[in-house]
Amino acid sequence: MRDSAIVNGILGSQKERARFEKELYLQYEYFIREGCKKYHLTHEDSFSAYSDTVLSAVTNIVNGRFDNKFSLKTYLFQIFHNKCVDLIRKIANNKQQVHHSTVTPELLTHLPDEVKTVVEKLINHEKIIMVTKYLDAIDEKCKEILLLSVDGYTDKEIAEKFSYNNAAVAKTSRLRCREKINKLFTTNYE
Repeated sequence: MRDSAIVNGILGSQKERARFEKELYLQYEYFIREGCKKYHLTHEDSFSAYSDTVLSAVTNIVNGRFDNKFSLKTYLFQIFHNKCVDLIRKIANNKQQVHHSTVTPELLTHLPDEVKTVVEKLINHEKIIMVTKYLDAIDEKCKEILLLSVDGYTDKEIAEKFSYNNAAVAKTSRLRCREKINKLFTTNYE
């Protein structure tokens, strides 16, 4: 489909916009494989980068920041490239961080069984408190998405519950919500 048709469709009515957003997404979906090959990202990370790319592009089109100097493919690929590079930096940074733990599994093996049980219960209780605190710190929709995911709901079922266009949108939302929790965790353990 021609770039001008996609851009005009995204700028059209809400119904047209959804159709053309999907068309844009599908037309360059192969970028996900490129992200895995070229940037050595996992499929999930590449998928997330691509979904963010399409959302950014659509937002820029709607807000008049896409000026047609470049083809949509070139424009999307530049955004996708930047998102992948950001992910690579983030992954590299996370690998360099050391998470300090007060009790390691190796130390637990040296404790008597009754003490080990008490320590394990305390650790589990502390984890529950921490997760609850982090869930309370994010918005209700994210909290509900994450809890549904933990309860075994599929992305398709979550998409239906929240009236998302498809499971891919639900997956992107779920990954963003998980990222919010991870960011809170990382911030508190740096």
